[in-house]
Amino acid sequence: MKQQETGKLRKLSRVNLGKTGAYALAFATIVVWSSTFISTKVLLDTFTPIEILLYRFLLAYVLMFALYPRIHRPESLKSELKLVLAGLSGGSVYFLAENFALEYSLASNVSLLVSTAPILTAIVAHFALKDEPLGKPAIAGALIAFLGVGFVVFNGKFVLRLNPVGDLLALVSSASWAIYSIVIRTLDTKRSSFYITRKIFFYTLLTILPVLFFFPPRFELAACAQPKILINLLFLTLFASCGAYVVWNRVIKELGAVKANNLIYFIPVFTLAESAIFLDEPLTPFALAGAALIVAGVYVTSRPHR
Repeated sequence: MKQQETGKLRKLSRVNLGKTGAYALAFATIVVWSSTFISTKVLLDTFTPIEILLYRFLLAYVLMFALYPRIHRPESLKSELKLVLAGLSGGSVYFLAENFALEYSLASNVSLLVSTAPILTAIVAHFALKDEPLGKPAIAGALIAFLGVGFVVFNGKFVLRLNPVGDLLALVSSASWAIYSIVIRTLDTKRSSFYITRKIFFYTLLTILPVLFFFPPRFELAACAQPKILINLLFLTLFASCGAYVVWNRVIKELGAVKANNLIYFIPVFTLAESAIFLDEPLTPFALAGAALIVAGVYVTSRPHR
């Protein structure tokens, strides 16, 4: 029975999405990721950032192992090292750098600097990938969208306080995601995307371990009995980790690292809308103008090169 289920998952992970399907799944993932800020904000009242990261990926790994229990030998040393790098760049380093950046710098600074990931991805892809050149439309669209992100993030209240440590960590987080996208784009494997995602979660957990010696978790599991805590933790595990990573890895393969990451510009737009609905945070004309700039910027970058 388990072998049949595993076979079905393998077939499902290799279904041809097509461009339309890839964009649809990409936007669904963006909506999920934009909601993680709200869930994380709720969990931070009970857990530390390190604890949230540990619980999130530990539960995600257990679930992915239950869905795809097969164990394969490494295809090659090169492919396995890429998975280690993916776990580092798309998991531990990305989230740790972002979380610690928030300890030193303003949330608006961090949000804006992390949003440079699509720009950095385009630059890295230009040199690392032959099929994703950095053209003028890509540069122009990226700048327009980034300007829009600034409008949305500051939402009419421009406060920019430079903090070298926090801002540098935010840029490290951004660069880390750019590297992750390139690694996934160049990963040549016959394995199921479920298996690949499971391995990435494993290496994320493995590379978090050294940090736990300096910031040991308290393991206050009794708090998980609270419905609010449990629901938000399960959301981060089931949707923002398991589902989103499996889908996003397929999206990168289908659209390319640059086009896929350009859609990340929409995260602050959805976060703004969700915050207005669920947290009663203000929605200003300034932010709406930023959303329009983001749409325009992504449209410019997505147009075929002539």
